[in-house]
Amino acid sequence: MRLISNGLLYFLTLGVAGYAVFVYGFLPLGAQVHPDMKVTFLAHSNVIYAHAFSSAVALTLGPFQFSTYLRQQYPSVHRWFGRAYLAVGVLVGGLSGLYMSQFAYGGSTARLGFAALAVFWLYTGLCAYFAIRRGAVARHRKWMIRNFSLTFAAVMLRLYLLVSMTAGVEFSLSYPIIAWLCWVPNLAFAEWRYNIAHNAFNTDAQKQRAG
Repeated sequence: MRLISNGLLYFLTLGVAGYAVFVYGFLPLGAQVHPDMKVTFLAHSNVIYAHAFSSAVALTLGPFQFSTYLRQQYPSVHRWFGRAYLAVGVLVGGLSGLYMSQFAYGGSTARLGFAALAVFWLYTGLCAYFAIRRGAVARHRKWMIRNFSLTFAAVMLRLYLLVSMTAGVEFSLSYPIIAWLCWVPNLAFAEWRYNIAHNAFNTDAQKQRAG
């Protein structure tokens, strides 16, 4: 089951990253977005390109940071991937996303949703960085789990858009909701899963000490 879930994770993140590189690298800017959004994209093209390609870096490198094999066998690669993930993916992607959130289609609800996503993405990345600088590995991992759940918003955004379009929901109605739906459940799920794993680890440790 874990192998399947990991395979699906890599498939979705690398797939969306590849999609972003193709769309923003080879197609005219705004070719794949709602016509009302295209005007904004063209007016802020440099920021859009920075956000698209830096987010693709985060999506590509993010899953590898949770690989036990990579972390144990190639720790230097793990560290360099982590630096690129945080410095290029999260920092550039978060700042550009925060800037673009003020122009988001869908009114104040969508703008606030995307702005909150960008702020939390930057904040959790900063906390992860400072934790590992202090040598607090467990705290670093916790913040990285939170951070990557927000990176995964790029995947969920597209999945929810696909579902809403298939269901025939008006874009102007679905998009403001998706601006929140693409990341809030991710963060809640990551927190839940971490707490379960953390409690299980503590229980095993107590049993070993008692034995």
